[in-house]
Amino acid sequence: MKSFFRIKQVVNLFICLIVVSSLAITKHQELFGYSLKSEQKAETASNDTLRMRGNGRAEINTSVLASNIMGYGGKVPLKIVIRNGVVENIIALKNDETKEFFDNASTLFEKWKGKTIDKAMDMKVDAVTGATFSSKAIIGNMHQGLLYAKAHLATEDSENGSSSLSPSENNSSSLFSLRNIIGIAVVLLAAILPLFIKNRRYHFCQLILNVIVLGFWCGTCLSYTFLLGFAAHGMEISGSIIAIVMLVTAFIYPLFGKKSHYCTHVCPYGSLQQIAGRCVKYKLKMRPVTIKRLDKLRKMIWALLMICIWGGVWSGWTDFEPFSAFIFHSASWIVIVIALLFIAISFIITRPYCRFVCPMGTLLKVAQTSIVK
Repeated sequence: MKSFFRIKQVVNLFICLIVVSSLAITKHQELFGYSLKSEQKAETASNDTLRMRGNGRAEINTSVLASNIMGYGGKVPLKIVIRNGVVENIIALKNDETKEFFDNASTLFEKWKGKTIDKAMDMKVDAVTGATFSSKAIIGNMHQGLLYAKAHLATEDSENGSSSLSPSENNSSSLFSLRNIIGIAVVLLAAILPLFIKNRRYHFCQLILNVIVLGFWCGTCLSYTFLLGFAAHGMEISGSIIAIVMLVTAFIYPLFGKKSHYCTHVCPYGSLQQIAGRCVKYKLKMRPVTIKRLDKLRKMIWALLMICIWGGVWSGWTDFEPFSAFIFHSASWIVIVIALLFIAISFIITRPYCRFVCPMGTLLKVAQTSIVK
């Protein structure tokens, strides 16, 4: 009987993968880095990498050059305008980043403007706090674009400039940054220690670490924006270890009977709701029938939101999940209000967003079944 339910859960996980893949294809026309757009469009993009406009002006499109560099929602191509060897302008091309975060990250453009190609390449540019993924993608695209410019616009340096950095080289410094190292340590603690330690006091300390480190400092949560971006474009592993551990606890742990581990022990927003709930002893008592109706409502909301993406009606709802409120420097006021509202309700109702709204949590439930012991 136990093996039967384990097989059933594997099937559920496979169904969940199909759902996510179909959503990614619908929203991004891409699956795990393989474009499903017409070959003609791909060929046109390749031919548009360099355009000479006369008067010493050149435009470099990084769509192909940096196709393996990902932001939070996918690729972040840029058009770099160079006149007489100097960066004149930088234009963001179409991408799937959340607008508020990308607008914050795009302030980096000013750092390169007015610099020669060599000076721009030698600059050490740090990611913008609150928009780390988008910032790293912009920096990576600029680096590849400038390398291409050095190779093709400065013929005397072409032999020295024809090389390019691999994604691992481009992101090696971020992998060993203090924030990334501490973030990895905290997410591993959350993923492993609760399997062996059931102490209530320890659990509360872990919740605080999740909120401060994973939430406010690293800004990493599982969300539909992240999940569909990963399914569509793939992931640069060295810079996404925290997210990978979260994916494992969310989708793989249930195969071994730990079906709510991510929501209970790892998710920063779930942790914040639990902390709020512990601050007030009084809890609003809801009848079982009310809880049942709210659970049905959650499923209906989830189904409607999935239809919105599949039908191309309103795929932008993913930008309003409250997880991004941790990055308050870049989050929209609507997201912040939604996040604060559910935290306020958490004082009298246990984890209201997790239990009665969360589309991400509902997706995880699709992938989970109870294993008979």
